[in-house]
Amino acid sequence: MVEALPVATVCRILAGLVNSPNKRKAAAEQVSELTTGRLSVYLRCLTQLEADGVDTVSSQALAERFHLNAAQIRKDLAYFGEFGVRGVGYYVKDLKLHLRKILGLDRKLRVAVMGAGNLGMALADYPGFRREGFEIVAMFDTADAKIGDHSRGGVPIHDIRDTRKVLKREKVDIVVLAVPAESAQHVLDQVAGSGVKAVLNFSPGTLLVPEGIKMKSVDLTVSLEGLSFFLAQGDPSS
Repeated sequence: MVEALPVATVCRILAGLVNSPNKRKAAAEQVSELTTGRLSVYLRCLTQLEADGVDTVSSQALAERFHLNAAQIRKDLAYFGEFGVRGVGYYVKDLKLHLRKILGLDRKLRVAVMGAGNLGMALADYPGFRREGFEIVAMFDTADAKIGDHSRGGVPIHDIRDTRKVLKREKVDIVVLAVPAESAQHVLDQVAGSGVKAVLNFSPGTLLVPEGIKMKSVDLTVSLEGLSFFLAQGDPSS
């Protein structure tokens, strides 16, 4: 089984952090994260189909091309409405627009990265974010040599002591934590005081999440250990 590397799935994770508008909150609370994850996968597939010039697609054709489950596709989509046309299937462009709206991606989302180290810089300059509607508007660090500078892509680096002021001024929707474990909790608390409601955490360890914050964590070490366990079991067919 092939699993996507964490950086390649960051956009999907960010999509799951997007705050739903008030009129959709009740429905959003009933939808599992597994479901929203699958919706993001469907959106990626539809984007590829649109790029290939495909106008319509059935759930079966979608499943066969991208190695998905046709029944699961129909079930997931039916929860949010009737999108298919009998005898035709789904109109790719229309369904893509519907999924972007459901996932809260029908607007530009402003993102800030806490930490301007190697990981923070890589995330800030990752071109896939802008294509998917996520705009990196600010970075933060403690190093005097970095404060006032920019990433290679032109994202300004601010003093981390100005976190709350800058996050409010830039109207940031989502914060990405890419700081050392020993400072992660303090930085998260500063973020919480800024009004930001969604955080994607790359820092290792367990954090106490302030009330009102939705956080998802990506721990690369845990992922590698999971693969190590798989390898340690040997070949199941032998």
